[in-house]
This record gives sequence, C-alpha cells and structure tokens, in this order.
Amino acid sequence: MSSVSSKATSSGEVTIKSIMLPLMAIIVGMFMVILDGTAMNVAVNQFMEDFESTFTLVQWTITGYALAQAAVIPLAGWLSDRFGAKRIFLISIVLFTIGSVLCAFATTVEQLIIYRILQGLGGGMVAPIAMAFTYRLSPPGKQGAVMGMIGIPMLLAPALGPVVGGYLVEFATWHWIFLINLPIGIIAVFVGLKTLPNLERQTVPALDILGIILAPLAFAMLAYGISSAGGEHGPGNGWTSPETLIGLIVGGVALILFIIVELSRKQPLLELRVFKSSDFTRGIILQWIVQIALFGTLFLFPIFLIGVKGYSAFETGLILLPQALAAGIFMPIGGKLFDKFGARPVVVFGLILVSTGAFLLSFMSATTTIPQIMVPLVLLGSGMGFSMMPLNTHIIQSAPRHLVGRVTSLTGAAQQVWTSFAIAGLSTLLASRMKHHTIESPGPNIPYLTYGDVFLVLAGIGVLGIIVALLLRKPKQQEETSPTGEKQEMSMMMGH
Repeated sequence: MSSVSSKATSSGEVTIKSIMLPLMAIIVGMFMVILDGTAMNVAVNQFMEDFESTFTLVQWTITGYALAQAAVIPLAGWLSDRFGAKRIFLISIVLFTIGSVLCAFATTVEQLIIYRILQGLGGGMVAPIAMAFTYRLSPPGKQGAVMGMIGIPMLLAPALGPVVGGYLVEFATWHWIFLINLPIGIIAVFVGLKTLPNLERQTVPALDILGIILAPLAFAMLAYGISSAGGEHGPGNGWTSPETLIGLIVGGVALILFIIVELSRKQPLLELRVFKSSDFTRGIILQWIVQIALFGTLFLFPIFLIGVKGYSAFETGLILLPQALAAGIFMPIGGKLFDKFGARPVVVFGLILVSTGAFLLSFMSATTTIPQIMVPLVLLGSGMGFSMMPLNTHIIQSAPRHLVGRVTSLTGAAQQVWTSFAIAGLSTLLASRMKHHTIESPGPNIPYLTYGDVFLVLAGIGVLGIIVALLLRKPKQQEETSPTGEKQEMSMMMGH
C-alpha cells in the first residue's frame, strides 16, 4: 500500500500536502510527453536532411504519432477502470520512454515513423489518465487548486518545446530530443511506483469489441482527414482532396456507428450519456471553442515569428517563453479561484484576456518590436492559465464520480479532433486571406495583413467563448453511484 493510501486510511483525510509526491509523478510524466511533441516538431527539416527524405514522408513522423494518440485515448478510461489507473499510467510512461529511446537510434525515416507510433500509443493515454487520477486524489473542495497544479505542464511544455528542440537541433543533434526522455521517464516511473496509490477499480463488463474497433477508427480517421486538409507543417491537401475526403467519410461513418453502439450498451467504452447533463454539455462545447482559440494561437504565432519575422526556432521559443511563464504562474491561481467562486467568473476573465491578446496581435506590422509582441503574448498566457483548468475541472465535476475516467477519455479524444480542426481551419483561412491581400493590396505588408485577419478571427472566437461561459453554472451534486447501484466511497484510494 502506498504512503498516500496509508495516510488516507489512518486519518480518514487527504490533504494537498499528502498528495504532493504522487502529483509530482503525474506532472513529470505529463510534462515529458507534451514537451516531446512540440520539441520534435522543429526537427522536421533536419530529418529531411539527415535521412535524405521528402517532406511528405517525414511528416508521417508527426502524423503517425498523432493518429496513434487519437486511437488509444478512447481506451484509456476502460483500461484504467479494468486494470487500475496506476498500472496503466506507468505502463504508458514505460511504452513512451521505450519508444523515445528507439527513435533516438532510428537509422531510417521508416524506422522513426514506426517508433513514433509506439511513442504515441504510450503517450496518448497519459493525459486523460493523469487528469482522472488527479481529480480522484484531490481533497474535497480543493479540486480546482490541485487540477491547476497539473495544468502547468499542459501549458508550459508546449511553449518550452521549441526552445528545447531548437537548442538541441542547433547546438547538439536531434537525437537528444528523444534521449532526454530516458532519465525523465525513469524518474516518473520510479516515483510513481513508490507514491501513486492503487485507486479502487471500477466494475466493468467484458470488453466492448465493437466500441474498441469503432472508437479508434473514428477519432483517428477524423483527425487524419482534418489534418490532411490543412497541415501543421505544410500547405495541406485541401478539403476536397482524396486523403481528406476518405478520412472524413470513414471517420464520420465510424463515429455515427460508434454513437449508436455505445448508446445501446449498459456499460459502454465511452459514456456518452453524460451529455444528458446540461452542465456537462455547456462545459464541453465551451471547451471546444476555447480549444480553437488557444491552440489556434499556439499554432499560428511560431509560424509567424519564423516565416514572417525570420527568427530561428530557438529564438522563437525564447520569445514565447513569457507566455508560458504567465500561463504557469496563473494556472494554480485560476484553480484556487475556481474552488472559491466556481468556473464562470474565472473562465470569463481568462477568455477576456485571451481575446484582448489576440486582438492586439491583429495590429502587428513590420515595425512591431519584441516588447510590443510580448505584451499580448503575456495576456494570452495569463488567460490560458485562468481558463483552461477551471473549465476542465467544471466538466469533470458535471459527471458522476465513478465515470471520471471515461469522461477524461471522452474529452481527450474530442480535443484531439478539435485541435486538428483548429489547425486545418486556420491553415485554410490563412491561405485564403493571403490570396485575397495579394490581389487587393499587393506589397510588403501582405503577411502582416494576412496574420492580422486570422488573429482577429481568433479574438472573435474568444468573444464567442465569453458568451457561452456566461451560461455556466455550478454543477449539481452528482449521485456517486456505481454501475451496480452501490454508493461510491468519497475516498477512492485502496491498497490491493
């Protein structure tokens, strides 16, 4: 039995201080996985050079990873309930770490793609399991503060990724992007084995075979189709290309069949009946809006700094650092405010900052200085810190406690698709506005006018989020009843 379990059992009370060590294991694991994604992205050109390969093939090192993640995220909740969250979380970290080491020693681009898929299979389950794990560890009334703590790597890591990756590619070698995961992974597993409690397993039925086939197919193909339309690292194939249409049609049909199958099951792979809760539905719709505004900005701005302003990947990472630091500072503050005031005022305030930051970025020009860039970036980071985890915690609180693992899998799978949608949609909009300004107002300001238009759209999306956030209310207390009808214990920690 872990130390946390012992404390909970002996005193009947769990405090934030008593769960700090298991939280560190969760944070280290999440940070490693999220950092690797953005750190690897800046090495694409180096892969093309070292492997003497084309962009089309090298891009599959990113696409294959994303599809593997999209495929396993829906399974995370069921596996955690069936085999224990601690066991599946640690296995996921081990799988990701092994994949990282193999990536570092890849001698061909084909090997790298295969090993990246292995990484994705492990990394895809880390975030949804970590979210559910943390929520169930949290002391009553302190969920916002605790969730705010694990939200730090979710915003800090994507911004630090280009700094770390750019530095390693520029001053060392791309192999170290993957090798640095070995000591981090070992530390996360060691600390996790020693400190993570064995959460009580849920009563689950036999594996939903149709669900386990349809869910990965639906979410992976939708992510592929959408990302194919407007690629993160290239111009994309367009919305009418065969790749896009095949992905959208196959993914859409699989999703419809999956919904029909899951609603007919008493114990589905993903619990879609939580949408009957108006609190949950409002929260997740808002989360999708926020996803586009936040990750759209995170996607666009590095491209602007590198492609238009001419900064290197490493310099771009340094410019983005204040945004990451602001997010990291205000994330736990947003969590504490959530515990005190609920989601609505905190999320509204955060989205006001995000919208203001995006609006200011729409006025950038060739004479804009770095300090002038950093002010809206700090506003964006602060807004992300205030809004993200209070909204995630609100969504989890809107569902029965015994479904927390299934809910984080559901929201994680949907987020994967919506992130792809944001990137594809903004890439298409960027190309469209570039064409418009080339015809209407040719000259050196075309890139600034183009990006200005897109940031203005993102500011509008942020305003839409504010309107939806005003509809949020504190979730009604959910009946903590298991699928078998037995009341759940408030403490979910039991040793085996």
